[in-house]
Amino acid sequence: MSLFDSEFSNDDDFDLPEENIEEELASCKRILDSGYVFDSVERIEELIQMCIDIDRYEDALYLIEKLLEIFPYNSEYWLKKGIVLNGLFRFSEALLSYEQSLSLNPNDIEALIDKSATEENLGLYEHSKESLEKVLQLDPENDDAMFSIGLLYQRRADLNKAIEYFEKVVNRDAEYSDVYYELGFCYENSGQLDKALESYDKFLELDPYNPNGWYNRGIVLVKMNKLEQGINSYELAISIRENFSSAWFNKGNALADLGRLHEAIVCFKKSFELDKEDEASVYNIANIYEELDDLPTAIKYYTESIKLNDEYYDAYLSRGFCYDSMGKYQLALRDFNKAISLSQDSAEAWYAKADLEYSLGQVNDSILSYKEAARIEPDNYEVWFNLAETFFELGEWLDALRAFDECIRINPKDATSFYGKAKANFVLSRTQEAIECLKSAFAFDPSIRMEFEKEYPDIKSSKLFKKLIGEI
Repeated sequence: MSLFDSEFSNDDDFDLPEENIEEELASCKRILDSGYVFDSVERIEELIQMCIDIDRYEDALYLIEKLLEIFPYNSEYWLKKGIVLNGLFRFSEALLSYEQSLSLNPNDIEALIDKSATEENLGLYEHSKESLEKVLQLDPENDDAMFSIGLLYQRRADLNKAIEYFEKVVNRDAEYSDVYYELGFCYENSGQLDKALESYDKFLELDPYNPNGWYNRGIVLVKMNKLEQGINSYELAISIRENFSSAWFNKGNALADLGRLHEAIVCFKKSFELDKEDEASVYNIANIYEELDDLPTAIKYYTESIKLNDEYYDAYLSRGFCYDSMGKYQLALRDFNKAISLSQDSAEAWYAKADLEYSLGQVNDSILSYKEAARIEPDNYEVWFNLAETFFELGEWLDALRAFDECIRINPKDATSFYGKAKANFVLSRTQEAIECLKSAFAFDPSIRMEFEKEYPDIKSSKLFKKLIGEI
């Protein structure tokens, strides 16, 4: 195959408009098939780069493999093949190409950095780090390698180590904007919000039209409870990228937190308009209508969110509460049961079901549901107290005592539970235990004495009782 002159030569100042890519691809394929390649190598190389730039990786792969048939010892072509294969998510093959490139040029820093990225994609984090460390051995001032090591630590959730490497970069190059962005992320997720805000501010000084920077800044400000400032940042992100659905969503949340509910609805509707698969925006609209006590509209939007995600636990639970408030108890019970089927370990759903079953007169069923809620959340006072009261109502005195004991374990000064124990002990003729519980109840809440006197007028006037209680 000749590498010399042909009718396809003389391609100086090659600059191809993107719309002519098909014509140029056909032309370069004819060149490669003709065997007269030498004077068109630069043209083919530029076409390969254009294909990479516009994500036409299959075309780029065809061209680079043709060049490698001719120039099998060209390390740059092996590097380029690795980049193309990486773009095709064929990471194992890309790694082999990078290794081939480095076998021909062991100190190629670009190849080492690209190899490191592919190794990370394959989950070979230590190998990736070793590749970057070799870059630093060859070029100790290589900020890109230092930055990439920081990213490796960040993605492995070792934020302190990531911060250490990012700080090394900014200490050497205070204009390296991407480092400030990643520092903001690390500081935010390690709870150092002041430093996170400072980092995002510095990033935005260097890159003021970056919508993601304004968006992340808004997140930090909201976490700092600076809601108005957070909203301003979200609005700046939206002004730069109007279709930024996450910024619309977060702005809606912040407005809702400020009680500006109708403005929040507008934001959530815009977020959903931009992302028709976003059930969370529809759910939040429903939440607001529920808060506004417009339950039919709330139910409508909860139902819409369930249509988008038929396993949306929160939507079933919330719709169930709305049905319950509207007196549509069977529909509510159906939703609570569905929520439980989606999240067996949800105390809230079991508790809601138990309360509803009790209201429907299904008292024995309610006890089973209260027990499940207590099993999941053993320190939930309200669950234990309702269970104790239900046992008491059924005349299950010993079970009621055990449930009241759990209430007192959670809240040792709970006068109401001591009073409940006292009543159960009176029924069981455990007079001394009842008196001791009454003493505790009266001590923790003197107003309970008046309730006792109304419920037990005969006992309260008894001389024996007064003696036992310590009043004689």
